[in-house]
Amino acid sequence: MADLPGVDAKELQEVALYRKLDKWHRLDVAPFLALYAVWAAWALQLLIQEGTEKFTLIQLVSYAVLALHALTYLGTVWSVNIKSRLHFRAVSHLADATHVKVVPHSFVGTNEMVPLHGKQTDAGPIISFDFRKLHFILDPKDGMFHKLKYPTKETFATYRATGGYGAEGKLVAALERWGPNKFEVPVPRFTELLWEQLLAPFFCFQVFCVGLWALDDYWYYSLFTLFMLVSFECTVVGQRLKNLSDVRRLQAVKQPLNVYRSGKWGKLPGEALLPGDVVSVVRSEGGDDLVLQADVLLLAGTCIVDEAVLTGESTPQWKNPVGEATGDEIDASELEPTSRQASYTCIVAGRQDSGGSRHGLSIKRDRMHVLFGGTKLLQSSGDKSAKIKTPDGGCLAVVLRTGFGTAQGRLMRTILYSTERVTANNAEAFLFILFLLVWAIAASGYVLYRGLQDPDRDRFKLILNCIMILTSVIPPELPMELTVAVNASLLALARKKIFCTEPFRIPVAGKLTTCCFDKTGTLTSDHMVLEGVAGTQGHEDDVVADVKTLPTAVSRVLACCQSLLLVDKGMVGDPVEKAAVEATGWVCKQDTITSHGDSGKESNKASACCWARCCPIMHRFHFNSVLKRMSTIVETEGEGCHSWWVLSKGAPEVVQGLLATVPPHYQKCYKHYASEGARVLALAYKQLPGEMTPSELRHLPRDHAESGLLFAGFAVFRSPLKDDSEPALRMLRESQHQLIMITGDAPLTACHTAAKVHIVTRPALILTKAGNGNGSSNGGSLVWLSPDERTREPFDSSLSAAWQLAQDYDLCITGDTLAALQDIGAAETYIPLSQVYARVTPEQKEVVVKTLRAVGLHVLMCGDGTNDVGALKGAHVGVALLPPPPAGKVKKDKASKSGGKGRLTAGADGGSAAAGSSAIVPRGLHGSQVVQQRQQPGQAQGAGSAASPNAEPPKNRPGAMMIAKLRAQGRPVTPFIERMAKSMDDMAEAAEAEASNMVKPGDASMAAPFTAKQSSVMPCLDILKQGRCTLVTTIQMFKILGLLCLSTAYSLSVLYMDGIKLGDLQATTAGMLTAGMFFFISNAKPLDKMSKARPHPRVFCRYVFTSLLGQFAVYLTFLMYMQHKAHALMPPEERQEPDAEFKPNLINTICFLANFSIQTMTFAVNYVGEPFNTPLLENKFFAASVKWSAGLYVTLVLNIPVGISSWFSLFQMLAFAAAAFGIATFIERTARTAFPAAIPPEKGGLTGPFAQLAAAAAAKED
Repeated sequence: MADLPGVDAKELQEVALYRKLDKWHRLDVAPFLALYAVWAAWALQLLIQEGTEKFTLIQLVSYAVLALHALTYLGTVWSVNIKSRLHFRAVSHLADATHVKVVPHSFVGTNEMVPLHGKQTDAGPIISFDFRKLHFILDPKDGMFHKLKYPTKETFATYRATGGYGAEGKLVAALERWGPNKFEVPVPRFTELLWEQLLAPFFCFQVFCVGLWALDDYWYYSLFTLFMLVSFECTVVGQRLKNLSDVRRLQAVKQPLNVYRSGKWGKLPGEALLPGDVVSVVRSEGGDDLVLQADVLLLAGTCIVDEAVLTGESTPQWKNPVGEATGDEIDASELEPTSRQASYTCIVAGRQDSGGSRHGLSIKRDRMHVLFGGTKLLQSSGDKSAKIKTPDGGCLAVVLRTGFGTAQGRLMRTILYSTERVTANNAEAFLFILFLLVWAIAASGYVLYRGLQDPDRDRFKLILNCIMILTSVIPPELPMELTVAVNASLLALARKKIFCTEPFRIPVAGKLTTCCFDKTGTLTSDHMVLEGVAGTQGHEDDVVADVKTLPTAVSRVLACCQSLLLVDKGMVGDPVEKAAVEATGWVCKQDTITSHGDSGKESNKASACCWARCCPIMHRFHFNSVLKRMSTIVETEGEGCHSWWVLSKGAPEVVQGLLATVPPHYQKCYKHYASEGARVLALAYKQLPGEMTPSELRHLPRDHAESGLLFAGFAVFRSPLKDDSEPALRMLRESQHQLIMITGDAPLTACHTAAKVHIVTRPALILTKAGNGNGSSNGGSLVWLSPDERTREPFDSSLSAAWQLAQDYDLCITGDTLAALQDIGAAETYIPLSQVYARVTPEQKEVVVKTLRAVGLHVLMCGDGTNDVGALKGAHVGVALLPPPPAGKVKKDKASKSGGKGRLTAGADGGSAAAGSSAIVPRGLHGSQVVQQRQQPGQAQGAGSAASPNAEPPKNRPGAMMIAKLRAQGRPVTPFIERMAKSMDDMAEAAEAEASNMVKPGDASMAAPFTAKQSSVMPCLDILKQGRCTLVTTIQMFKILGLLCLSTAYSLSVLYMDGIKLGDLQATTAGMLTAGMFFFISNAKPLDKMSKARPHPRVFCRYVFTSLLGQFAVYLTFLMYMQHKAHALMPPEERQEPDAEFKPNLINTICFLANFSIQTMTFAVNYVGEPFNTPLLENKFFAASVKWSAGLYVTLVLNIPVGISSWFSLFQMLAFAAAAFGIATFIERTARTAFPAAIPPEKGGLTGPFAQLAAAAAAKED
């Protein structure tokens, strides 16, 4: 066993071994005990020798020692690294260690010291530690800590052979290893959390500053500031406790399940489930949806589950078992191609496939067999032929993961731990403070130099003042104000049903340059309409709208090549498949599809069996994003016929390679409809030998089944654009955002749709492979073609050529050509310059997004399904669309929403009627007209349901209920009562919005940091606008705090040495107004329309520093002028010494008024309104605070009792303040105009060094 173990986990960087020291040997205790003894002896000796003359020195040293000890102790609270050095001792042997220091990766958490756990078992010692609900165990073989492994890598044969736990010893060992199936979320006491908050670095610094002010006799100001800080922290603690309590309540109730142990079934609570348990999965007797309590692998039976909470996919997912319930064979469709052929050979030879034992489960690849914890079971259908019969007719499954290891557990950990606090603890904040510290050091040095020259100056007060100057540059309000700003944005988004699990990404949204969108379900409706079938025999140039008139072979492919199932008498599944079945008029009952019986009359004998009325589906080869096709094997029955058929559909370019004979019109036909924006699927079929057995059919290799197919036609589908897609993307285009579409659809379809939503605005070129695609390593097989193939441009992998091409064309890259670009190293060159990505896999979507980030772009990705998860997580801002359920949703609504039997019949009849007398649609008729003719009323209803708010009806609110009660009693309802009721309803609505700020499972999915419970892409605009608002607010807060701190440093130095200081009440009044203005400024609202202008993304830029230094010069001049005028007017005998007690006089009052006016001017001048936020006058509370501050300033000036004897002098004072305000405003506006934030190009999104390199290369060629 290695002495220094490592860690093998993607969440953690490293671990280090430590041994905890006892209390008296800790380095924050033992050295200070000795120091206190030395200090006591020294102080006693000094008092005996010098008396009280050196009391100030003793006092300073005492404070210094206490401060050093306090700082050392607090260092162990603030920093795990300091704690590891003072409370622990690093060791090199595992046997000596009691703790480990865990160093995670970014955004996974912060460093932590966690205890090591050791226990002795029959298998040997187990050494482990826990980090943020993850359990890590030391593997003695490699000396590495590994995350607790669950049985998720076994072979299918192993899972099917499992019989659950038999021996009691194995059960006990499993319980010791994995623990109970619980989500333990401890809720600490209020005092514990408050103490944690009070020991935070900035709060301690704030309290330290309060103490300094108190020592300088500012008692009112100190107490007010302390009260405000503690109140804020108490509010934060209360919210944290509420959130933790909500998370605990959100855990699904652990319902008892039938578990197979020791050879018999028995009911056990959900907490008792262990990995390896065999369970029966079935809906409750009342028919309620079951929330799955663990991740389980389906062994027998089929299930329908709702995975929206994990993926954002609104379509229920069909789960099928891993293969046959008996025997050792595995599902041949899941093997690699080489293994599939070997498996088929073994089957034909009558042997079992030994490769099955080597095929391990991959949850990512085999998710169609896995039921994830936290998802809802909508329907289950048991298998009576299962090896282990379930007592309740449920599906047989084996538990894979429990507790926080499940998908639901990961979601809980995301809510608990992934929300990084937005504070001033970042590099820019510290650099900004260092910049201010330069001024503070200069001011403090000036005070110290002047003070030491005066022998009568109180040295304690002098040191105190120097420390106050140094601390004044660190704004105590900064973390509080940043937190308030981000929380205000969270609340504003939550009110729009946009939920965020990672608040630190909100300001990042203000920096976005590139917006990527999925197509189907995101930009276009997922409600598909079958326009008809094109390219069939006799109709090579037309589309047959009434598919019922087509040969039965074609209708059979449309109706039977699908993965639809019935849930509560409603059909669920892919909208394309639902539209196809509806159009044929065939009836689905589970895996049996029945034809309408009056069509498909064919004369040839070979097709006689096509009269079949019943077609059971024997086996499915599910759709695969890499293969881009799916197939089924069906049995036809009826009229004395019996035969087996392979039915296939998929991308036309893929199916073309599977056909026995390719019709001459094949490519021309499908490209025509694809170029019109239709989704085109190629249909094909073949008949299998009738002597094959059902077992042979189920184990027929996929590549064998899908070869030598006969072409049936092209199914042409239309998915209309969502109403908000074009306006939303138009606004993004007008605001100079680069727009990109990333879809799995065909390139011609994608380009057509992209042109409708302003993604493609110039002639388009599609990167295709020429000839057989086997070109040289420099991309010789690639060529750029226009959609109509009239324009051809050669491919050049150089950056300059790519740049020049992107200036004239919008570029489209397919999945195949993207892989080719990666092979030749040109992907990083072309990806930022392209607008459309078509026929890409989910993995390629992630590659595109991460490449865009790598070249310096800030990327948003918006998607709605499982295939978008990788891209959503890889973007700076991922937005998952999770359409809300219709209001008042009940189980009966599922049938109408999913397309139940009644809707099937209506849809089919409607389709025939829409076709009218013309069943053949000429090519001259545009597809959108067909869509309008065949549009179903259910679509508009669905859109209305999605748009309807999810809040409770107004009649259930307190105000409405009060009015209803009064009217029921016959009492009059006056206008005053109506206004009061409206106020009550508004307060209730605000409380609901505030409560919705807590992200809950079901609101937010694990797919992305942002989840919008809407079906349109409009939430992307809301996120961008709110992100800009938050970013602007953050930058202006830094500026305001910087100016106030510089003014404070001057006041505490030059003015203090001149005997000028603020009174306690004056400081308190200024502090209250400052706090109010900061709060109101953080609640600024974004404008409805986004501008091309960008907010400055960082504090360190020419605009900020030009404005900051320019305004400071103006305010400093104003302050010095007012000081000089006050000196000239006030008699010398009324002046005060710096250490004297504060007394109101002319110079103190005037300098207070000057500081007060500077404070008000700073807020008013630096408020950033248009083009990002609402103007100052429309921010009502902030505008009111500025007006009241200005009014208070004028009132105080008018009430100066002595010193200003003439109205001319008073007018001069007000005029000079107005002049300072005007000049400061001019400097701010000029700096904002002279140094605007860079606006990225809307086309060809290369930035930074890539853009410079491309421009240089292009210039060199010219």
